Amino acid sequence: MNKLKQANLYRSELIPVSGKLVERYNKCLKTLGFSETNLKSFSIDGLGWSPEVAEEKQNTQYLNHGEANPHGIIISPLQKGKPVYLPFHSFDKDMMQHIFKTHGQKINDITRDSAICIDFDQDIDVFYEPLDILKYEDISISFRLIDNLEEKQKEQLQLVDKFRTGNNFIDEDLHQQILDSAQNYGDLRHRDLNLHPLHFSTNSFYTRAFKGVYVLRDFITPIVVFEDLEVYRQAIKDTIHDVLIYHISQPELIEKLKDHIIIECDLEYMVTTPNYDRIKKFEMSSFLKDTEHPIKDILDSKSLFKSYLNKIDIEARKKVMGVELYLEKLERSNTYKIEDMVEQSMYFALHQPHSSLTAEHRDLIHKLLINIAPKDVLFLYWYDKEQFYKSYETWNDSFRDWVIAIIRNNI
Repeated sequence: MNKLKQANLYRSELIPVSGKLVERYNKCLKTLGFSETNLKSFSIDGLGWSPEVAEEKQNTQYLNHGEANPHGIIISPLQKGKPVYLPFHSFDKDMMQHIFKTHGQKINDITRDSAICIDFDQDIDVFYEPLDILKYEDISISFRLIDNLEEKQKEQLQLVDKFRTGNNFIDEDLHQQILDSAQNYGDLRHRDLNLHPLHFSTNSFYTRAFKGVYVLRDFITPIVVFEDLEVYRQAIKDTIHDVLIYHISQPELIEKLKDHIIIECDLEYMVTTPNYDRIKKFEMSSFLKDTEHPIKDILDSKSLFKSYLNKIDIEARKKVMGVELYLEKLERSNTYKIEDMVEQSMYFALHQPHSSLTAEHRDLIHKLLINIAPKDVLFLYWYDKEQFYKSYETWNDSFRDWVIAIIRNNI
């Protein structure tokens, strides 16, 4: 990952945590019912998730009580606008933006000397069956401050009121109680610590629950797509919910998404785009073995690309150039079938979210499509960074250089 880190492409916007902030973070973990970290320094993202703490606990979802009860932590106003690097839901970043937009000023004040624990509550204590995921609808976002600061504020105000009553101003014990409270928690008299609960409504989304599920319910018929085969097999036994259920590897899914005007594919247009160029070169890279030139140079040079294209076997060549061959033959006759000439995953990779979709839906469908056919390295980085990082580890070093250059040229 060193090259990615040097190029600022690997979790580059994490916020460093050390000193007093570690103590506050641990208090949040304890308040939320989790074990504390032994780390003296680490980093967090916009949701308060830390890759170092996750590694220490050997649990990437250490801020969850089961799949139905996620949480977040705010210990710094710097978390505003920061990425959520391992979202449990596709809408996690939107929820954090909603929180900071509504309570931003109070968060700035509270995090001067305290921290905020976040509960994301969708009125589901635990999931029992895969289609329980359809219960996600309205999420209540509530907040708790460490050290019960709201209660300490009430106590402090009560002490001040008592001090002002009658002759209590001469009560030395009362003086000491007020001083102790101020020393421990600061002057809370004029602080606005009331973070009222917020509501967030979901529509279509992705969740890591049940090993990965897409819920598309803003279209003709609700569609649920499972990434895990065993969970999918369990889900299709359901006879109660009126939804279409697919496994992500089913070819029929692409056709259904097209029928529901969720995705589209204009091959004549796509071959003119940078997307196609990236996908074709990705396909080509899989056939480059023991090359005389670095893979990056082969993919970047038209002459080298053509040279190596002619060196690979004819079947591999057809897979790389199938789309162009198909369109070329289609100009002469409409008897050719796309499935006979274009490799299926290559064809799937060239689909796009339908132009009628909102930006929010487009991002979700981009993520679904890149999970179906992960051949566009730029979109894989944009829409599924964790899968990108896993794939990156398996790639040739020179191919990594090409990928990094592609991403840096497009951000």
